[in-house]
Amino acid sequence: MAGKFFSKPTADQQDRVPPGQHLAKGFPVLTYGSTPQIVIDDWEFKIWGLATATTLSWDDVMAMPQTEFTADFHCVTTWSKLDVTWTGVRVTDFLRAVDLDPAAAHVMQHCYGGYTTNIALDDLMRDENFFAHTLMGEPLPADHGGPLRLVVPHLYAWKSAKWINGLEFLAQPALGFWERNGYHHRGDPWTVQRYSDRP
Repeated sequence: MAGKFFSKPTADQQDRVPPGQHLAKGFPVLTYGSTPQIVIDDWEFKIWGLATATTLSWDDVMAMPQTEFTADFHCVTTWSKLDVTWTGVRVTDFLRAVDLDPAAAHVMQHCYGGYTTNIALDDLMRDENFFAHTLMGEPLPADHGGPLRLVVPHLYAWKSAKWINGLEFLAQPALGFWERNGYHHRGDPWTVQRYSDRP
């Protein structure tokens, strides 16, 4: 069964696949709970906490610079998918409209459906991170996080929040859903930060 859905990386792929990962032949969908069905006309994205409170519409996001990205994707459940093509807005472009307090150092991602996950501001503000609304040339499907998800290629994919609709800026770290349930607070796949070392 594993050979049908997953394969081992070839020699020339080894440096792109973190320890303990296998390559997915498709693009698996893993979701805790039900998949939100969101109407674009009702969609909004809120910024708050240690930032000037702002609410963005879908049109606001579509008016931002749009970029095509090709990135590898690593799930904590031990599969990876290489060279996934997305279109969206670079995080650094998205946050140009945000007035941040200098004390902001951490971020809580909030999503339709109630999911949350934390990320350090330094991890979020990397140039390769983006908010995606298109996957392989098609509107991002709901089961993959549409209409908008964050993609953070250098961390495990639970940090790439599906159905994202808000960023709360914080001075101190806080734990999101999976982090409260035993997952690592950061989630670096290259050092296999799957689970927390906290008691």
